[in-house]
Amino acid sequence: MSLKKKKNHNRFLWLTLVPIYLFTLAFVLIPFIYMLVLSFLTRAEVWGTVNRFTFDHYIRILEPLYINTFLSSLKLAFIVTLFITLFGYPFGYFMARLPGYWKSRVMMLLMIPFWTSGLIRLYGWIIVFRSNGSLDQILMGLHITEKPLKLLYSYPAVVVGMIYVLVPFMILAVYSSVEKMDWTLVEAARDLGAGRIKAFLTVTFRLTLPGLLSGVVLTFIPSMGLFFVADILGGNKIVLVGNVIQEQLTKGRNLPFAAALSVILMILTSLIIGLYRKLANTKELEGLF
Repeated sequence: MSLKKKKNHNRFLWLTLVPIYLFTLAFVLIPFIYMLVLSFLTRAEVWGTVNRFTFDHYIRILEPLYINTFLSSLKLAFIVTLFITLFGYPFGYFMARLPGYWKSRVMMLLMIPFWTSGLIRLYGWIIVFRSNGSLDQILMGLHITEKPLKLLYSYPAVVVGMIYVLVPFMILAVYSSVEKMDWTLVEAARDLGAGRIKAFLTVTFRLTLPGLLSGVVLTFIPSMGLFFVADILGGNKIVLVGNVIQEQLTKGRNLPFAAALSVILMILTSLIIGLYRKLANTKELEGLF
């Protein structure tokens, strides 16, 4: 490549990167800086803030009430991510292994729910979980239960709602990873004497682990802040960090404290993303086996 062509190529590459940098600056960096500065300001008596620096909001987060809220959010995120992994990984794996005819149809069925509002789909679960609802009618019709179950506005209902909302992200991440896999490596392992299970654990699972880790990140992080799922299916019984932030913005009108909670939540999610990037590194994956 000549020097002139190289300069034109570099100029074109730089021009393609400008929109990305502008978007990151306008919608990521500037809002984060604003939120960080806001978290150190003093709340006004009625509404807004006073330009007086303080650490009180971060000290307040150390109270048992808010520490327990963060721990509850992390616990729920771990439970939801575990169930999503147990269901989503096999689903994504076998979907990628289907013939083209069935693969496209299963993909269509997976994408159809995205065409409907998430709130409407969650309200559909209210019909399922409510007393004498669809689930109760089925269970009592099969003589599994004798009376209606109180599932609505409970912890299991929130877990199911979270799984329902987030499991497609795990399925698609695993599906993409399996689709790109080199199956000749699996055949080579089988030819060298490895059984189905050993070949899967040492070759298939290892090669699809980046997709699994991507799915974990895409499900774990949102599950800590999907407060509307807890509101709709959990009532006031299940309180997440997102619920506290929403309450501070709407009812408490404490913008600096809501910003401080958001900063801590972003730090936690950044640590999770950093852990994912470290594990997704090829050299790190080699050390797992």
